[in-house]
Amino acid sequence: MPVLVVGSVALDHVKTQSEEHRDLLGGSASFASYAASFYAPVRMVGVIGPDFPEPYRALLSRRGIDLAGLEVTDGQTFRWSGEYEADLNNRRTLSIALNVFEHFSPKIPAAYRETDYVLLANIAPSLQAKVLDQIARPKFVVADTMDLWIEIARQDLIALLGRIDLLILNDSEARLLTGEANAFKAGRKILAQGPRFVVVKKGEHGAILMSESETYVIPAYPLEEVLDPTGAGDCFAGALIGYCAQKDDATFATLREAVFHATLVASFNVEAFSLRRLESLEAAHLDTRATRFREVAGLR
Repeated sequence: MPVLVVGSVALDHVKTQSEEHRDLLGGSASFASYAASFYAPVRMVGVIGPDFPEPYRALLSRRGIDLAGLEVTDGQTFRWSGEYEADLNNRRTLSIALNVFEHFSPKIPAAYRETDYVLLANIAPSLQAKVLDQIARPKFVVADTMDLWIEIARQDLIALLGRIDLLILNDSEARLLTGEANAFKAGRKILAQGPRFVVVKKGEHGAILMSESETYVIPAYPLEEVLDPTGAGDCFAGALIGYCAQKDDATFATLREAVFHATLVASFNVEAFSLRRLESLEAAHLDTRATRFREVAGLR
């Protein structure tokens, strides 16, 4: 089953304590679409300017990602610049130039409007709602969010919760949204507001998948070296919904496996800047790491 991914497409300037790279392919839709493409066909919706490098478009196309929904409009592509601290857990945004993304209003092509599996990647909740207004009876809707939207668009986000099946956010965002310091209590409060499932990500400590009646905790894949965490959360969301679309199922049992694969793909993404590690990723690499992950984590 195909996946519809709607989000941002950007050119990133990323600086760590050891390296600095400009004009990298970034944006929530880019990372999520690429990750989802390892499991299912992907239809991507976003906006770029004429300055968007053709090699990046070719990179996405080579993964079989349908770019008919990638709008090109006058102006410059969205640009983001950020710097990571030494431990790579904390990031400081240096600059944001929304450019064409400032007036982005998602237009879902007619051929996409009956897509069963929909990922509302990390964009404003009002835009995520506009996407759902254009989709006919989706089977499974996943939304990603961030602290910015919780702070400046809380009511829009809360309204969205009644229209989605699964919300993905990290533990600090869950605390901000609910006022609960405990991730499990925060998850319960989120579930009470509409979605059937919630995933609370805990960075290097893994993730929690919750429904009203079930809870599953998964550790992170043990990595000794991380080069660039940018886009890891987007890859997590993309791989999760891609796996569900591959199985054409979104029960809790399938979501447990989906969270496993989401963690797996995200672990590859952080090993290089932008999508460079995923570009060379093959099915055999995923299989090998999946086997090791199950062994070291005691997963069955």
